[in-house]
Amino acid sequence: MNDDNNNSRPPSPDAPPADLWSSILDSVSSSRSTPAKQVLILGQPSSGKSAIAGALLQKAAADDAKDEAHRVDFALGYDFANVRDEADEDTLARLSVYTVPSSAPSYTSLLPHFLPPRTSLPHTLVVIVLDWTRPWTFVEELQTWLQWVENWAKGDGSRDLEIVREENRERLQSHLQHYTEGPVDPLPAATSTLSSTLLPLGQGSFTHNSAGVPIIVVCSKADLIDEATDPSAPAGMGGMVKGKGGEWEERTDGIMQVLRTICLKYGASLLYTTPLPATLQILRQHALHLLFMPPAPAPGLEVQAPGRNIFPFTQKPNTLDRDHILVPAGWDSWGKIGVLRDGFDAKSWNEAWERDLEPEGSSNEPGAKVLYAAFVPDQGAKPTPLPPFNNPVPEQSFLSRHYDENAKKSDRDPRGAFKNPGEVSAGIVGPLGSSSFNLPNVERALSEMESGMGPAGAAGATPGSRLAGRAPQRVGSGLPNSSPPTSATGRGPASPTAGIAGAPSPAAGGQSQHEVLQNFFQSLLNTKDRAGGTSPAKPAPTRPNGSSGNANGAGDDDN
Repeated sequence: MNDDNNNSRPPSPDAPPADLWSSILDSVSSSRSTPAKQVLILGQPSSGKSAIAGALLQKAAADDAKDEAHRVDFALGYDFANVRDEADEDTLARLSVYTVPSSAPSYTSLLPHFLPPRTSLPHTLVVIVLDWTRPWTFVEELQTWLQWVENWAKGDGSRDLEIVREENRERLQSHLQHYTEGPVDPLPAATSTLSSTLLPLGQGSFTHNSAGVPIIVVCSKADLIDEATDPSAPAGMGGMVKGKGGEWEERTDGIMQVLRTICLKYGASLLYTTPLPATLQILRQHALHLLFMPPAPAPGLEVQAPGRNIFPFTQKPNTLDRDHILVPAGWDSWGKIGVLRDGFDAKSWNEAWERDLEPEGSSNEPGAKVLYAAFVPDQGAKPTPLPPFNNPVPEQSFLSRHYDENAKKSDRDPRGAFKNPGEVSAGIVGPLGSSSFNLPNVERALSEMESGMGPAGAAGATPGSRLAGRAPQRVGSGLPNSSPPTSATGRGPASPTAGIAGAPSPAAGGQSQHEVLQNFFQSLLNTKDRAGGTSPAKPAPTRPNGSSGNANGAGDDDN
């Protein structure tokens, strides 16, 4: 019975949401809030993005020049301004402009964080800036930026994002199909419903850009097209085909035909701009016109006209003035592109573009980039080639090779300066050659040491034998037994020339020439030490036999 009562009890009403008043207030505030629109400017460095951003925001020319002189490039540039009506009374929208320095992934990867596709797609316009001073880069840059726009619009692939992408594509397609030239007047009520008058899109039109992002391709610095500059420093088509009028016109028209074919595939507009305010003002009007496109009419049995755009665009297309080109989205077609100059095949360029988008190796035929490079050769400044790589010889190999070479040449041996002191010029350590003192040179002393005469004889000699060998030296020198007069600083050493001239041979006195040289230098050192520590008036000691000697020698003899 309890189960029957429970089943018969009416269900309780759902509880009202806790944030009911907050949702009501948010809906009212959003209906009265100023709409916000974004413009994303994409382009390579020094392509004219700053001038375009200033024109969209209506910045003063003086401020632009000042900012250009002191401008600092950031990873992502941002600026905003209010869009007011013609009477400058009401604010119709708030326009934000984002710019990136280049197509480097480190810069473009920041954009999804500031412009998430799910919330930004219906309110964002993309402006791709190409530089007429580098026309050979047009196709490559277009492929880079258009592929990035496609990837950005895909986002995370969520269901909510797919719904936004579909609505955005339907809105842009409706805009292309309902394009009309000249001033747009509100349609009367009787003709607001267009039955069986809406034509499908032409061949090669709006085949890409699946998210329906409004795109404007801007070729800046169009005033430099006609300049015939030096080919070494090209600035536009004039430097490329200097002095050839027919070929110059053919190439400029051919470039415009290629750009129009690519823009037609993405439902994009094409504009040429110059520093003149008129061309920049047209760009701003067209950008606002695309940002405020009305939504697509609801599907039904009858085709309805879209709502009215609060920023109508009344400029007529222009494909003749090369510095004022204007091709709005929805106006162009393959037939109009071919009329500009005979011989251009829009279909072949369309297929070549598709081949570039396919994976590499899927087709052997050239793509759009290859065809465009053959049509417009690259005349940009080439980087300076690097010098050839210098592979150094390993250190040990270098040293071993030069060691073998020096070993074969005696004049390369650095020890020769010590072995032949007579050949060395005087002035560094004094004239120690045998010609001055008649002393045994170092080479002979080294030879005797190596043969065992020097060190062995010196080591085997006893102190008594050394002292005994000094007496014949002094006798042979011819010195008298009486003490010679001393100087004020003590007795000076005996003359080296006299002492060595009468020195007996090693066989006679038991003393080698090496020891004679050693005793001479030792006497010099002892005399210098005694001169600094003895009194000048102290007489030299007298030996028992009446001969005088130096302090060191006398002490050695007595001992």
